[in-house]
Amino acid sequence: MIRFLQPWWLLALLPVLAVAAGYGWRQWRRRVHAVRFSNLELLRRIAPAGLGWRRHAAAVAFLLALVALTAAMAKPAVDRQEPVERATIMLAIDVSLSMEAEDIAPTRIEAAQAAAVQFAEQLPAEHNLGLVAFARTANVLVPPSTDRAAVVRGIRNLVLAEATATGEAVFTGLDAIRTVPGDGTLGPPPARILLLTDGYRTYGRSVEDAAAAATEANVPVSTVAFGTDHGVVQIAGQLYRVPVDREAMATLAETTGGQYYEAESLAELTAVYDDMGSSVGHRTVPHEVTQWYLGGALLLALLAAGLSLLWTSRLP
Repeated sequence: MIRFLQPWWLLALLPVLAVAAGYGWRQWRRRVHAVRFSNLELLRRIAPAGLGWRRHAAAVAFLLALVALTAAMAKPAVDRQEPVERATIMLAIDVSLSMEAEDIAPTRIEAAQAAAVQFAEQLPAEHNLGLVAFARTANVLVPPSTDRAAVVRGIRNLVLAEATATGEAVFTGLDAIRTVPGDGTLGPPPARILLLTDGYRTYGRSVEDAAAAATEANVPVSTVAFGTDHGVVQIAGQLYRVPVDREAMATLAETTGGQYYEAESLAELTAVYDDMGSSVGHRTVPHEVTQWYLGGALLLALLAAGLSLLWTSRLP
């Protein structure tokens, strides 16, 4: 679809329309005077019959050339999907004690680590990848960079702790994204947070506040609700149920423009990461097509000149 990057230049169409209106008025006046002309034989010699509509063809082509030139000044463009070479992805993994649950073999945390390592190793090398771990607090274990080995080491060395600060994970990811230098284009490099959690927020700022901050920063948050509703974990000799907060994660993704996933096995989680990897690598970029309009204007101007010379022996 064509759109204009500087649409205010389309106001220049007003004088073109004025010229078209003037031409139409002159043709109407000419017809009125022709009807009033009494010497029909002399009229035929002055304006020989046979041209008909052709006498307007050159004028129409000339006016269309002016329209094309005006449109060219407005910088017409088409949107194209291009690979993003400087995308930043922050991988945020829940390391609360509930990740010890064995409803996903061998445990939730070990399955999450295996899938995350595969994701890190398969992500295009040009992308920046960082790692955030969150329990009671959220910490940047690996700042965003192209160093995949550092991310893999960070994933494999995750340590569990108490509480779940889901909102803090998003805020920490946003802070890390802001440290990435610009890529030479207008605005910050495109970024996304991929958040994996298995439980309800129990500490820190709310998920709603995190969603508002991510939306303001234009950073989509894709979420993975990981685990089953039958998961249990033993803490201090007591068993606790650790169901998944699907509703909050779905709302966070929807609010920020990300994707929401559910995974109840290592295979499903791996499939989720494969899908994420294919969706974070493109952005819509406008490509100017001004040359198309200039070329069209040139062809129309040449057509107007050719028709005028052919039928009237003069240039328009």
